[in-house]
Amino acid sequence: MLTKHQKNLAAIIHLSTFSQFFIPLGNFILPLILWTMNKDKSEFIDDHGKQAINFQLSLLLYAIALIIISLPIFLLVFAGSFPEEFIYNNHDIYFDGNDFRNVSGLIIFGVLAGIIALSIFIMEVVLVIMAMVKANNGEKYKYPLTINFIK
Repeated sequence: MLTKHQKNLAAIIHLSTFSQFFIPLGNFILPLILWTMNKDKSEFIDDHGKQAINFQLSLLLYAIALIIISLPIFLLVFAGSFPEEFIYNNHDIYFDGNDFRNVSGLIIFGVLAGIIALSIFIMEVVLVIMAMVKANNGEKYKYPLTINFIK
């Protein structure tokens, strides 16, 4: 039988991931501290703590993969937006109306990257709140698209 304290603590572990907005790496540090201090007290808390940490680690991995994929594309599109004479002859920077005709690829790429980043952020907020509600109700929750680093 789950106590109210166990339910609340599991919910707080999920909510503590929002500390990333106030403390650098807070989305890892606070849930990890809360989980390690209480994982032996309840299997319910242990399960929710693992889920919260695994989800945050998965999001970090997905963000790194997105950066690794998008950085070369960004650099290629950015380099392609300058005239060849500028790149090869090392001319001074000059701005002419025709210089920006190839920047549309960079703008499109920036908008797409922004949409993906915003989607990941919204997904994180919604899923953490859902996990918190499930924990507070005494139910187990498994985040979607989560890699189980901690088993």
